[in-house]
Amino acid sequence: MAATQQKERFLDPAIVGKLQRLDLIARLVVEGFLTGLHKSPYHGFSVEFAEHRQYMPGDEIRYLDWKVYAKSDRYYIKQFEEETNLRAHLLIDTSSSMLFSSDPERPSKLRYSINLAAALAFLMTQQQDAVGLLTFSDKIHRYVPPRSSQAHLRLLLKELEVEARRSLNRKGVEDEPRATRIGRCLEFLADRVQRRGLVVVLTAFWDQNENEVVRALKHFRHRQHEVVVFHVQDPAEAEFPYREEGVFVDLETGDRLNVLPWEAAKEFRQRLDARVDYYKKSCGSNGISFERLVTRSPYDLALLRYLEKRQRLH
Repeated sequence: MAATQQKERFLDPAIVGKLQRLDLIARLVVEGFLTGLHKSPYHGFSVEFAEHRQYMPGDEIRYLDWKVYAKSDRYYIKQFEEETNLRAHLLIDTSSSMLFSSDPERPSKLRYSINLAAALAFLMTQQQDAVGLLTFSDKIHRYVPPRSSQAHLRLLLKELEVEARRSLNRKGVEDEPRATRIGRCLEFLADRVQRRGLVVVLTAFWDQNENEVVRALKHFRHRQHEVVVFHVQDPAEAEFPYREEGVFVDLETGDRLNVLPWEAAKEFRQRLDARVDYYKKSCGSNGISFERLVTRSPYDLALLRYLEKRQRLH
């Protein structure tokens, strides 16, 4: 198999799911994405990973990189962290409902979100963007303010590894289940982030208070942030393929319900479609990008949304 095809394979969550090291996952996903991007019509995006910027009148000469000048005959200034292009925050829903996976060959919603967040953090750091992390369920579990250094990237990946380990071998059961309270947790961050930037939310939206969630998302927009929402679903949630009677377990409460799929399927799909439609319309009317992802969706769509928003912020 050619090297290019090999790289692009790592956009497949099933293939990536066989890897354990999150730093390796992040790098391979981003390399696969960039390989495909260069062959696609989306050639207008800035994906050159320079650690310099072109000299502008008024810049201090002491910051000129003479080695680069010797090679290119052009003047470039060494960039420092304070010259970061933008500040981004990755917000990950880590509630118990995110642990669900209907297929052992596919990652859970949480693991899918973690792999995607790691790839986004890797790409953002390479683009000189500062990236922070917020993990939440019905409360804030961890908040890491944005930075743009390689050391900071390693810290973020370490934090994501903690959640990744939690998502392994759980079989959908936890000693201390985590409920979902998206709106309240998003408000926590919206009240604290002053500088305009990018907010990326990864969640399954198993929150009964939909108005509270939308209000929190609008709060970010009120502060002039660009917002991308990824609704992460397992294929079984999106399609409800069950045909035999069985017991369904609520991962957040432990409640058990005997279900006849041929009776429940229609109502389940109607309610789910209504929820998705509500969020999609609410986000659209407020200038928020809304994407519905299932855990078999290649990662390139989400990475492309980041580049789109990045261009809008410049």
